[in-house]
Amino acid sequence: MIVAANEPAAIIIKKGPAQWTQLVLWDTRNDVFTAGAWIRGRIYAEKCDLSPDGQLFLYAIHQGRRFATDTTHSYTALSRAPWLHALVLWPRGTTYGGGGRFTGDRRLTLRGEHVVHPDYSTRGLEIIGGASAAHRSTDEVEDAEWSGRDHAGRLIFTRAGSVFASVEDRDVLLTHFDAERPDPQPAPEWATRPLE
Repeated sequence: MIVAANEPAAIIIKKGPAQWTQLVLWDTRNDVFTAGAWIRGRIYAEKCDLSPDGQLFLYAIHQGRRFATDTTHSYTALSRAPWLHALVLWPRGTTYGGGGRFTGDRRLTLRGEHVVHPDYSTRGLEIIGGASAAHRSTDEVEDAEWSGRDHAGRLIFTRAGSVFASVEDRDVLLTHFDAERPDPQPAPEWATRPLE
């Protein structure tokens, strides 16, 4: 899970079933969950980031079936949350490095050497050099798969396909994803618009 720095929004990177991954956008103020893209591949959550305004998603992904393509089997891309339609794409060819962090709504630091794919443009973005820390669980909840804080400082965590919030020393179930099955859909038109 990756929480936006300035808005009550988070991206949940749901792994499974099998080799599938799904994105879910979470309005943490109202606890509304919006299903997004499904993809067959591995998204490296620790290398991903959500823009401070909760609008853009930077992700590092491995898709073995793209091995012989010009995008390569491993790449970093930028999309509109919670979709994976690449607005910008940086081929990697390796799972080492990749991904990065936002330092502003349209300003980001990429991890490792990145050359943008010739079919894409970084127009509308500011790319800066420097190191970018990986996302990690705060480990505040024993036996949770992930734990952290939302924009309001509420303790949130995941366990066994469910999302919980700790409210007055009680664990409150917010949603459960166990019944979800892959249903890949094209990104809506608004998610495919180029950056301005």
